[in-house]
Amino acid sequence: MSLVKKFATVGGATLGSRVFGFVRETFMAAALGTGPVADAFNTAFRLPNTFRRLFAEGAFNSAFVPLFAREIEARGMDGARRFSEEVFGVLFTVLLILTIAMELAMPFIVRELIAPGFANDAAKFASTVTFATIMFPYLACMSLAAMMAGMLNSLHRYFAAAIAPVFLNVILIGVLAYAWYGGHNAVAVGYGLSWGVLAAGLVQLAIVWFAVRNAGIRIGLRRPRLTANVRRLLVLALPAAITGGITQINLLINTNIASAKAGAVSSLVYADRIYQLPLGVVGIAVATVLLPELARALRAGNLNEASNLQNRSVEFTLFLTLPAAAALLVMSEPIVRLLFERGKFSAESTVVVGHILAIYGLGLPAFVLIKAFIPGFFAREDTRTPMIFAAISVVVNVSLALTLFPTLAASGIATAEIVAGWVNAILLFATLVWRGHWGRDIPLLTRIPRLIVAAAVMAVALHFAIQWLAFPLSSAAPLLTRAVTLCGLVAAAMVIYFAFAFGLGGASLGMIRRNLKRRAAVETAASREPDAS
Repeated sequence: MSLVKKFATVGGATLGSRVFGFVRETFMAAALGTGPVADAFNTAFRLPNTFRRLFAEGAFNSAFVPLFAREIEARGMDGARRFSEEVFGVLFTVLLILTIAMELAMPFIVRELIAPGFANDAAKFASTVTFATIMFPYLACMSLAAMMAGMLNSLHRYFAAAIAPVFLNVILIGVLAYAWYGGHNAVAVGYGLSWGVLAAGLVQLAIVWFAVRNAGIRIGLRRPRLTANVRRLLVLALPAAITGGITQINLLINTNIASAKAGAVSSLVYADRIYQLPLGVVGIAVATVLLPELARALRAGNLNEASNLQNRSVEFTLFLTLPAAAALLVMSEPIVRLLFERGKFSAESTVVVGHILAIYGLGLPAFVLIKAFIPGFFAREDTRTPMIFAAISVVVNVSLALTLFPTLAASGIATAEIVAGWVNAILLFATLVWRGHWGRDIPLLTRIPRLIVAAAVMAVALHFAIQWLAFPLSSAAPLLTRAVTLCGLVAAAMVIYFAFAFGLGGASLGMIRRNLKRRAAVETAASREPDAS
């Protein structure tokens, strides 16, 4: 399977999950609004979800995938299976102990750590504790599922791991639809959502479990032992966990700073929801596919193959993110107006959120490139360097946010975030080059300026088109008119970008058809013909 097909598999599944997530939010607003049960559920769900982001998806997979790939190359499938059983035994035991401890301490955790403000509202506090108690085993399910997803990705089987997260939104949408149309009260809906989260965790675990079995690996439960492989995994996972923790702390600091001005936090959240769509679809796809592919190539000693994978991934990343960044920069206000401007979301809010979204557009390539660069470290079992660079980016972000917020408000925080993102991306790339882990690629170097020109031409055309279509895109026009006009602009922008990208040689059918094709590990980059630009 070609790299582009693998990116499309993961990216398409992520896109589906994001779309279902928007539908879920729509149903939740109809069923719960912003009342106390909604607050209780969202607060309770944050606990297992934060743990999942810190450990299950980020730290664990970044450490596990390279080691699993090494076992496949060195000892074959039997060795990989034994390693998986060793890790599974330790992971299952730790998760069981953690879950029991957290369940018993849940009232204290909610009152002292998660939501101390709820202590004055007995009903909301009790609901939060109950919902969190029901949902916390979701963390165990997702941690085990993350391990198996890493195994599947290392075996070049991406679909099951990519599609599994969709089921969380599907199940919760089902719960909300049933409760909404059945006229259930808010508390019953909260209980239903909590049990739905737990059910979704079990379903996702079952999907990847059966996929791993179909891939030829049957994992048995072993007595937990700190073998040499498990100790190595823990050594690698700890810096990655700290990196994830730094990121989460960074978000909390930005929220604390923004809370000093009314509406700033909400404005950042609304802009982030739109901005996360291209970032999640492209960035997650590249990071998910590149890490196991790169780890396998390095373990096989094929440095040329590894270099080609990195360059083709960056090429693919920029090919998709540069036009998305240009579009967010130019047409952020029409997008925000169409999606959010109704009810209490005023025209003034549209201007503020649109400005923040445009700033985020400038940082989009950086944050996606970070996801393309980090596998170059993790695949070499270096999780310490990205941790250091993440810490540096946090210092940059916090310093700029504190400096800019008094004059620019939420836009200052967004500016600080994108500057920190570019600092992180530059540090990662410069280190890869300095260490000799990034091969020079003439086709890539010649295509990037051409892709930038194509995106710039598209942005200029959009700018004048938006001025010409000012009324159909305004809040005075009917919703359907705005939607059709905006979709038409997006379609026209795509035609312009692709025409110039292919016409200028920034992209070619050969780039998509041949350069993104994964070669056998025994082939070398020298044996490949360069694409005609």
